Formats: sequence, C-alpha cells, structure tokens
Amino acid sequence: MSDTLLRLIRHGQEQGCRPHQRYLLDRAQWATLVAALADMPEVALLGLWGDPGQVHAALLIEDGLLITSCGVPEGRFAAFSPVRPGAVLFERMIRDLWGFVAEGGLDQRPWLDHGRWPVTGPLAANPAPNGMAPPQPVFLPVEGEGVHQIPVGPVHAGIIEPGHFRFHVHGETVVRLEARLGYLHKGQIGLMLGKPAPVAARFAARLSGDSTVAHGWAFAQGVEAALGITPSPRALALRALMAELERLHNHLNDWGFLCNDASFAWLHARAGALREAVLRAANTAFGHRLMMDRVVPGGVSDDLRPGGDAAIRAALAMVAAELPALEAVYDSHASLQDRMVGTGVITPALATLFAAGGVVGRASGRGFDARRRPGYAPYAPAEAAVLTAGDVDARARIRLAEMHRSVALAKGLLESLPPGELLVPLPQRGGEGLGLVEGFRGECLHWVALDDGGLVRAVFPRDPSWLHWPLLEAAIEGNIVADFPLINKSVNASYSGVDL
Repeated sequence: MSDTLLRLIRHGQEQGCRPHQRYLLDRAQWATLVAALADMPEVALLGLWGDPGQVHAALLIEDGLLITSCGVPEGRFAAFSPVRPGAVLFERMIRDLWGFVAEGGLDQRPWLDHGRWPVTGPLAANPAPNGMAPPQPVFLPVEGEGVHQIPVGPVHAGIIEPGHFRFHVHGETVVRLEARLGYLHKGQIGLMLGKPAPVAARFAARLSGDSTVAHGWAFAQGVEAALGITPSPRALALRALMAELERLHNHLNDWGFLCNDASFAWLHARAGALREAVLRAANTAFGHRLMMDRVVPGGVSDDLRPGGDAAIRAALAMVAAELPALEAVYDSHASLQDRMVGTGVITPALATLFAAGGVVGRASGRGFDARRRPGYAPYAPAEAAVLTAGDVDARARIRLAEMHRSVALAKGLLESLPPGELLVPLPQRGGEGLGLVEGFRGECLHWVALDDGGLVRAVFPRDPSWLHWPLLEAAIEGNIVADFPLINKSVNASYSGVDL
C-alpha cells in the first residue's frame, strides 16, 4: 500500500526540501492522495499547514518522512480530516490564518480566531478587514435527558495557561468534552517571517517554554538542512545533553503533579525537589534554568560552563538514587493505583489514528520516537518503552521509564563529549528544510523556507500537542468530572504550543 502512495506522491514536482523531500501535487493528485489514505492506517499525518499560495502536509510513510503540497488559487483544498481526524485542528487553523477552506472538512469552526482580530486571514496574501462583532462560541451539541453543561475557564485557579473546557455531563459522568483554545495566540508565524534565521530562532524557542530546547533544536535543524550545513559533533552532543535534561525535569514535574492530583502530596514534593536539582544544574552548566536560546542555528551559543559537568553529574546521581524508592511507593499504595489504573483510557487505535507521539502515544502502543525514526545525531537507534493500557497509570509509567533512560543518556553524553567548535557560520543563501526533534511531549516539527538573503520566507512550527488535544477530549468520555485534572495532567498538552 505504501509503495502505491509513494509512487503517487512522487508524480508531483520535487521542491528541493531537505532532508525530507517536498512534492508539489495538482488538485487532482492531492484529492487522490487523500482518498488513498482511507485504506492506509499505517501512514501518519504529522502536520498540515499553509503559506500564502499553498497548503502542505507532512506524512510519515514506513521509515521515511515527506511533505506534499498543493496550490490553492481558489482558496479551497480537499480536506484530510475525513480520513485523518487529527487534521481537524490544522484545517481550522489554516482557515483562520490563511483563509483557505478545507472542502469536506469535518469541522469548519474557527480555532485561533475568536473574532477580535482587525483582519481575517492575517497570513494570506491579501488579508481582509474584519468589521464583524465577535461571535458567540459554538460547541458541538449533546442530546439526551438529564445532560447539562459545565463551563470551565479560560481563567483557572492556578498559575497555568488559559483554555476553556466545555463539559457535557450526565450526573457526574462526562458525555463530551470540548477544549476551546486560542487565548494565547501571539502571531508566532508572522513574527518569524522576514527575520534572519538567528533572530527567528528566538521565537521558535518560545513557542512552548517548557520545550524550548526541543523547539529550538527542531528549528535549527530545519535551517541547517535548508542551508546544507552540519553542526560539529560537540555542538550536537551538547544539544542532546540539554534535550535530555529538559526531558528529565519535565517528566519529574508531570509525574509529581499526577501524584498530587491523586492526593499524594509527598511524591509530588519529592519529584519537585529532584526537578529543582536538575534545573539548578542546568543553570550552572548553561547559564539558564530552561536552557533557553542555547540551541541556535549552526550549533550552540555556549559551551559547558565551569562546574557544569560536576553539577549535572550530581543532579543525575540524586535522581538515579531516589527514583526506585519513589516508584516503590507509587506501586505499593492501593489508593493511588485506584485513581490511576483504568482512568482516562486512550486506545491504541485512537493513538495510531491521531499519530500521537511521546508519552501519550507510547502509553497506547504507538512506539514512534524521532530519535530512532527517522533518527538524528548524536542519538543511536534504540527502542522506546511502550505500553498498551493507554490509561493514566500507563502514561505515568512511561514517564518513569523515560526518566531512567534520560539519566543514562545524559551520563553517556557527559562521559564522551567530543572536542570541536560550537558554531558553524550560516551562509547567506536560500533553501528549504524540515527539522524533527523528540521533545518530552513528542516530536517537534519545524518547516523552514529561506529566501536568497537568508531571511525566513515561510515557516511552520508544530508542537506535539496538536495531535494530543483531541485525544484528551476522547480520554475523559465516560469518566467522572473529578478525574479530569488527573487525565488532563497525564496528557499535558501545551496551550501555547497550538495557539501560535
């Protein structure tokens, strides 16, 4: 099946994207591609986006990744959502930002545009003035006797990002949940356009601050591919070291909060203390607790600072020493297991259909890990931990397994740091590239096109959360309202990452 699809796509015109080729299809070829995907569940849709003249789709086919594109001179294109429901949010975003309509799309409601922008289609070639009053939000209906609604947010009782959740409930059981985001829309793509790659990199690193290393690396990877340059082995090793520290401190944070949401504050406190040790070590080693702006196109901005090696080793030793004891406590308390096991199930079929990555995918049987497939230096291919239960407990256990792996990877990177320069100069020329880096939530995908002066001509930064928010809505169905904080934290999708 995949061979047939590859032949279809390769009938299009090559567009020179590296290292994963982009093919320009005509409208008929694009529609044929969409129809063919209905019988090919093994092909994953990783992203869908636009530019002023085209729409683009990133597809994972067997061990390869490629991009297909289609011109939209009439402002319409064949929708992916009837065959890949994970495309729904992308199609809504494309209409909001570029004004292109997905014909046959499952959901035509706005996503980012709440009706308060001065123009419609702000990234279109000719944005139109918006003189309409902001509309009332529309939610999908639920019918049945005794069903009522509970609105939550966008402002919440904590220092968290804004998002509105509309629950339809029958008694205490959730019948349907819808998330309405877009409150953090910041014009991310518009801010990156026309900038030199090093300047645009600062915006990429702030798409979702808890994944600043992963997004910074994915953007840098895209720029480097576009320009045909390769960072030094030392720069790549330092990037990987920072990425594993980022993965470790985020998993500690999420795992601790999961336990806290199940009313086990002691585990939360211990995980928080370990996370703080990792953050302090990162600050000592790289001059910033989150290591923001340390990954830049061409390499890294700083070397390991004096005392950094020892600080990281001490933090890793602390985590490695205490994790087994924390796991034993987690396993030995029936009240904790009662809240976790069987709660918020995301089935393997849904995880595959939505191409869920990271913890969400691997807890539901989808073992995709960009470090292994398609892979990138300095990582060696290795199998990721995978479970199939798909519940909150499985997602907690995958986080524990990944913490152990990150500790081992970080230790190995420290012990074998190669010599070399930190930064390769960027040539001033055009090109197009795609970066794919495994963050703590899953793969971060950045497509970058540079003009002949080296300025960003087109770009799309994609957080893993685009594919996870719909799965959160599915996971809560049939559970009680009181379990929503637990299920929500176990998925931990980024608000900022999808609000662009």
